[in-house]
Amino acid sequence: MGDMIAYCGLDCKKCDAYIATANDDQSLREKTAKLWAKLNNAPILPEHINCHGCRSDGVKTVFCENMCEIRKCAMKKGVSTCGQCAKLETCSTVGAIISGNPSAMENLRG
Repeated sequence: MGDMIAYCGLDCKKCDAYIATANDDQSLREKTAKLWAKLNNAPILPEHINCHGCRSDGVKTVFCENMCEIRKCAMKKGVSTCGQCAKLETCSTVGAIISGNPSAMENLRG
C-alpha cells in the first residue's frame, strides 16, 4: 500500500486538495473551498486547500491535520492505516468512510 492511501483507506491522489496542491491549481482550490464550505457549513477558503497527503510529510488541510478523528486514532495506535487495526470491522469512526466509499476498504485490505 502506498503512502498516498490515507489512514481511512481513501486515496489521497484523488482528493481535490491534493490535486490542487500537486498542480498548484488556484482555480481548483477556489472551487474546492467553495464546495467544502457549503458541505461543511464552515468558512473554508482557497488558502486552506493545500495538502500533500494524510500520511505524507508536508502540509495538510486543517481538517486532516487537526480534526480528523481517524487520523488521530491511527497515529495514537501507531498503525500505518486502519487496515492494521484489529477493530477495523466494528469501528464506527472509520466505518462512516468505508460505508460511503467501498474502495476505501479495498485499499485497507490491499
